Amino acid sequence: MQPTRRRYIAMVSAVGGGAITGCLGGNTSGGDASNDATGPLDCTVGPIDRVSSLPTPTRGPDDAPVTVAAFEDFACPHCQTFTLEVAPKIVSNYVEQGDVRYQYFDFPIPVSEWSWRAASASRAIHDRIDDAAFFDFTTRVYEQQSELGTDGYQTVHDAASAVGADGCFAAASAKQEPYRPVIKESRQQGIDRGVDSTPTIFVNGNPVSRPDWSTVESAIEAELSWNKHNPELSVLIGGVDNDINRDQELTHGRVGSARGDRNSMI
Repeated sequence: MQPTRRRYIAMVSAVGGGAITGCLGGNTSGGDASNDATGPLDCTVGPIDRVSSLPTPTRGPDDAPVTVAAFEDFACPHCQTFTLEVAPKIVSNYVEQGDVRYQYFDFPIPVSEWSWRAASASRAIHDRIDDAAFFDFTTRVYEQQSELGTDGYQTVHDAASAVGADGCFAAASAKQEPYRPVIKESRQQGIDRGVDSTPTIFVNGNPVSRPDWSTVESAIEAELSWNKHNPELSVLIGGVDNDINRDQELTHGRVGSARGDRNSMI
């Protein structure tokens, strides 16, 4: 008998065994945001208004059959490994081919104060420029992760300048944390999905067992294979997986109904 989609994906995602290797929870509050206007750099930036909502940073087509959601902490060394070694392979092999829609979610454990501060700086780039600049900035910060604890403001300043953004505004955003409400909302989405360590990766709503390339690749291939052999269901199911991360655009009833239909099919 052919396995159901749920069993098939679960079997493939389990390849590699063991629990997710990652950074585990510490102080979940992350402390209070600073009220200082600027960091220690020679910058002149006044108080920045709080921002309560931003879209999820995304790369790839909205109608891709597979959505990969990554929950990460800028100060987590395992997230550095995932961002620099695994994410680029997802992009080159699947996002650029139109098969995957890749989303980044902030999930400050926090490992350090820079779990929040770097996230706020990254959202400043996202807010002021676009998704592409956000991902470029994110990569640059992870490349210099070891510098965050000793020279964090200069690190985010230089990374922002390199992607064409205002470095002083990025450093001030790290200091003032005006995007903390956005980051807290992103973190809450992770909590609601059962995230308790970083990086945690979901493929079409299913958490993978390990955040390494082999495991993530297998999960993506399993979803693509299932969609290929079940074209009459893939449009509905793929749409539900993509839409779940856009709750602001959907009513609770529509999402609940779609999830119910999907579960009855698989």
